[in-house]
Amino acid sequence: MNIEFRKFSEFQRGIIYELPKDGYSFESRYERDWTTNWKESDDFFYDNLHIADECGFVTTLNDTPIGFICWDPRHIPEYIEIGHNCIATKYKGNKFGKMQLQEAVKRMTKKNVQKLIVTTDELLVSAQKNYESVGFKFVQHRKNEWNQEYAGKLMDYEMKL
Repeated sequence: MNIEFRKFSEFQRGIIYELPKDGYSFESRYERDWTTNWKESDDFFYDNLHIADECGFVTTLNDTPIGFICWDPRHIPEYIEIGHNCIATKYKGNKFGKMQLQEAVKRMTKKNVQKLIVTTDELLVSAQKNYESVGFKFVQHRKNEWNQEYAGKLMDYEMKL
């Protein structure tokens, strides 16, 4: 098993759309509601590869892309916010998500930042457990204006550094 964390610039445009589409395929309404956001994120990063390569990476297993994570550094030194974070369906349940998150946390903590923050959905229990497993602490529930009917409330987490 050869896990690597590689630059977005090593992959073709579209990966930031295709991986979450697959990773959230268990609930078709995610694709319905998020497809525009995923495409816009893909376009932004591939139009600005210097940002993509600094603020995220693609996780590969034996050279096959299996996931990615990205973050927003615009609020340094106060905080960095994790954005998209996914693992393809076929690879879930094998600790790849935790490995990906640990690598991202390692990279973000080098940025002289006070805390890391992330928001997930109430019904994405595996995501909650993943964030908690690397040291994030639950902060609050918030009303979800976007997709509450299938995702529940928003859940905010933080890791103080």
